[in-house]
Amino acid sequence: MARYMPAKPTTTITPSLSRQSLVEQYRRVRSFSEQLCRPLVTEDYVIQSMPDVSPTKWHLAHVTWFWETFLLSPARPDYRSPHPQYAYLFNSYYNSIGTRHCRPRRGLISRPTVKETYQYRAYIDEQMLDLLEKIDEGQLTALTPIITLGLHHEQQHQELMITDIKHVFSCNPVYPVYQAANPDRPASMANIPPLAWVAYPEGVYWIGHEGEGFAFDNEGPHHRQFLQPFQLASRLTTNGEYLEFIEDGGYQNPLLWLSDGWRTVQEEEWNAPLYWEKRDGQWRMMTVSGLRPVDKTEPVCHVSYYEADAYARWANARLATEGEWEVAARALPIEGSFVERGLFHPEPLQQPSSSSKIAQMFGDVWEWTQSSYSPYPGYRPPPGAVGEYNGKFMCDQYVLRGGSCATSRSHIRPTYRNFFPAAARWQFMGIRLAKEV
Repeated sequence: MARYMPAKPTTTITPSLSRQSLVEQYRRVRSFSEQLCRPLVTEDYVIQSMPDVSPTKWHLAHVTWFWETFLLSPARPDYRSPHPQYAYLFNSYYNSIGTRHCRPRRGLISRPTVKETYQYRAYIDEQMLDLLEKIDEGQLTALTPIITLGLHHEQQHQELMITDIKHVFSCNPVYPVYQAANPDRPASMANIPPLAWVAYPEGVYWIGHEGEGFAFDNEGPHHRQFLQPFQLASRLTTNGEYLEFIEDGGYQNPLLWLSDGWRTVQEEEWNAPLYWEKRDGQWRMMTVSGLRPVDKTEPVCHVSYYEADAYARWANARLATEGEWEVAARALPIEGSFVERGLFHPEPLQQPSSSSKIAQMFGDVWEWTQSSYSPYPGYRPPPGAVGEYNGKFMCDQYVLRGGSCATSRSHIRPTYRNFFPAAARWQFMGIRLAKEV
């Protein structure tokens, strides 16, 4: 993309239920989606580089369709969509809403144009703001949960817009630049502290969301888990440490890999994380700022569950369970490199880690856990189409925790459960080791 230095995003979702608060939150979140698109030219909006990637134009239209379908239409019985056919084009996976266009072919949709997509957004924004300003307090209270869900839903797609456009640009041999390297980016620490281990005692722990504040349905119910004593690495695994795995023949040793992982490595010819390539004996990586040398001090990212698991075996460790991760994270402040930093790339550790302190639990990279994405005890999806949001994906996927450099800080919490198939790599996915005491 052509690049600009972005203003620091200020997307924030507060627990307040006031009308003014909801209007301000709506404006901020919707505006940030368009802010992320400012570096793009028209041609960038329409490319789909693989089935898992959606064109930027599709993301912009889909989140707008979500507001129209789940807020405007139910709240205003007399509402009529200006483009009824968009429901077919921009429905993602809500089967109960109706039929939809095939996901792997979203890149073939040249119409509506980018201009028409923005016009659609502007129209829905006008209607939504009018609704929020005019409905009575009772209606506002009733609609607040779905409004809040809509805000978080759009934040999810903001993250996908960043990761998807990075994948699109990585397929271009001229290595386009979405954002020029940020001069304010902190310099790497000369020496990343050696990895230490932080111990946690065995016990019965409460896991999952409880109390006030927004959470997705898959974060509950609040329930108890027994955990054996365990240890977590004091920081994330670095590129330098992962390079040692590569140079030790990690990608050539079948004893380190799960069966499906080894098959994938062979079929896809993996020999390094996604976006890495070796030139003239030097490893380089594609970033949103173009191609540059791999920084050994940065957290390794764009690795699959298979790679994270194989690296952990090589390191005589394992991945944490999501319960272990949550127990370690829940007392920590939500601090780290999020999308608000405007870097769109994980940062090297900026604080010492020690045996008594754990670092980088939030932001930078989503951390793979060894936990399959499955329902908590007593989980029931909500009724209606909204119930399709999370529950039906609880199969053949693994849980990731902590958020990434493309995640909004206001979108994350210790109980947040992200999930992807084991072979996925295009998200900002990284590694934190664990082991028994």
